[in-house]
Amino acid sequence: MGEYGRDPRKCHFSPYADNGGTTIAIAGDDFVMVGSDSRLAGRAGILSRNQTKVFPLTANTMIASTGCWADVLSLNKDLQAKLTLYSQEHHDEMNTSAVAQLVSTLLYWRRFFPYYVSNMVVGLDEDGCNIRPPFKAYPPTAPLHFLNAPRGAALAHQLMHDAFISAAERDVNTGDSCILYTITKDGVAEEQIKLRRD
Repeated sequence: MGEYGRDPRKCHFSPYADNGGTTIAIAGDDFVMVGSDSRLAGRAGILSRNQTKVFPLTANTMIASTGCWADVLSLNKDLQAKLTLYSQEHHDEMNTSAVAQLVSTLLYWRRFFPYYVSNMVVGLDEDGCNIRPPFKAYPPTAPLHFLNAPRGAALAHQLMHDAFISAAERDVNTGDSCILYTITKDGVAEEQIKLRRD
């Protein structure tokens, strides 16, 4: 219903705001590449031109989140607290599958007043590369391999670069630059690529 069809005597309030953003992940045979744009948008315009939407959780696991920025930060804070407790109790870090299950559980706990976020948990497991899709209560999340690139990281890098350029041309909330993270057994590499800045 449009603005003219609403009852002017009623106040409409929504606690959520969509701050936009684009995230992409690609799994290869021995690497995972995840990226996000750096624009943080609001209703009134651009809030920041240098804000990543990918957060490190462990040495081999990251989470990419978009949506309501307050909820993204709140979810990340809850995750960091749970991971710290786990690390102190077990003297070890969670693997990517366990982190994905933790994210799923945290999102399920908040199902009646949910976090307004879209997530991807990415990382390296003992089984290799892993990308976990956004939360679904049933069936449980399963690993997705979007691309098993035979030519490796170079093809994945080009695909992600092209995808971000295309997204920046079509979406006003995507732009400024994209930040790409490549997770391998040797660690995490970060690269920033400029996009349009309008």
